[in-house]
Amino acid sequence: MLTLYHNPHSRSMIVHYMLHELGEPFEIEPIDLKAGDQKKPDFLSLNPMGKIPVLRDDDVIVTEAPAILTYLADKYSKGGLAPAIDAPDRARYLKWMFFYGSCFEPAMVDISLKRDTPPSMAGWGKPADVLDTLSAALIPGPWLLGDSFSAADVLIGSGIGYMLGFNVLPERPEYVAYWERIQARPAHKAAKAADAATLAG
Repeated sequence: MLTLYHNPHSRSMIVHYMLHELGEPFEIEPIDLKAGDQKKPDFLSLNPMGKIPVLRDDDVIVTEAPAILTYLADKYSKGGLAPAIDAPDRARYLKWMFFYGSCFEPAMVDISLKRDTPPSMAGWGKPADVLDTLSAALIPGPWLLGDSFSAADVLIGSGIGYMLGFNVLPERPEYVAYWERIQARPAHKAAKAADAATLAG
């Protein structure tokens, strides 16, 4: 059984959405961030960083959202959420899985904090380059791999939605349209409804 340690007000929402796209049975282990559940010894034995998401797959523990999504898409490949390892699109898919943490999120922090990290020190270069690279990939549509929806869309799409919601990401038409396509997916609606029910108590 897949178990997600989850709070709707965290990056674990990305994995929660992924699990709905995956179609495998899973259960939720609620983590109360305000109560500090993520810093308690039992949880720290799973992730010494004291952060969620954490995924348990029987005896396997995986942390970090991009790693969890990559793991799930590969292990449960019948879900069709990752190109096969020898497929032509595999390299492009992996690029986007790594782009999220190495380029997208750091650039968004720079923008949010109005901070200019010297490009020579930053693995993501300049935020403008990150935005333009993302735009170039999204304009052809509908997904990052063309007609094939993948875990990369779960990851990047969730990040785009989050950053648009907090007015960090500029509302370029290609970002808004992409986020609308993500929100229209039945799995996204199901994850959102489940989180809303949890928050409603």
